[in-house]
Amino acid sequence: QVQLVESGGGLVQPGGSLRLSCASSRLTFRLYNMAWYRQAPGKQRELVATRTSGGITNYADSVKGRFTISRDNAKNTVYLEMNSLKSEDTGIYYCNARSDWGDYWGQGTQVTVSS
Repeated sequence: QVQLVESGGGLVQPGGSLRLSCASSRLTFRLYNMAWYRQAPGKQRELVATRTSGGITNYADSVKGRFTISRDNAKNTVYLEMNSLKSEDTGIYYCNARSDWGDYWGQGTQVTVSS
């Protein structure tokens, strides 16, 4: 069974930073279009950031200039660097890997932004 494993979530104060990681022992991330989604309590899951296999990135308007998605091929890990965090960034963050071969999700990691 393919697994994506997210880590790095936690409790942070407004204005703080976190870096989320997504790793897999089965998928080679450089071959996949990668994305981070989040789901806030009582809301639908929303797309936060994407990075194509070719390296093109895109961000939701709400996180532009604050979040950065990146990939380390040597570690086969995708990151979401989150800065200037706001209370509205609170939610469960999910890693997604997608290609013609399949669509895979992690179990999510909780991010809580609160004073």
